[in-house]
Amino acid sequence: MDLKKRAKQLKTDIPAVFLSLKSKDTPLVAKVIAGITIAYALSPIDLIPDFIPVLGYLDDLIILPALVALTIRLIPPDTFAQFKAKAEGMWQNGKPKKWYYALPIVAVWLVVLWLVVKAVFLR
Repeated sequence: MDLKKRAKQLKTDIPAVFLSLKSKDTPLVAKVIAGITIAYALSPIDLIPDFIPVLGYLDDLIILPALVALTIRLIPPDTFAQFKAKAEGMWQNGKPKKWYYALPIVAVWLVVLWLVVKAVFLR
């Protein structure tokens, strides 16, 4: 599958993963991973900022599709197929931007910043 087809498929897979969170047929582990995946996908802040050459786009090319693939594998196939059919066309206008989806990413960066400050100044 080429990159363009995979990117198009992500536009239906991510909403289907979100919809499957509400299903009682989805295992708890899949729900936890799905929650992390959805928060990361909808976050307006990337784990690795895009202005960093090469590394900035790794989250869009590797991390997010890997999280989606892992989540899909954990969801029962019939459950995922049901929600994938419902998810068709959910993202017509592109990636949603909600500020509260950025909170986990901001938390990671604050922890990294705190560790750097602690290592440099608080020896």
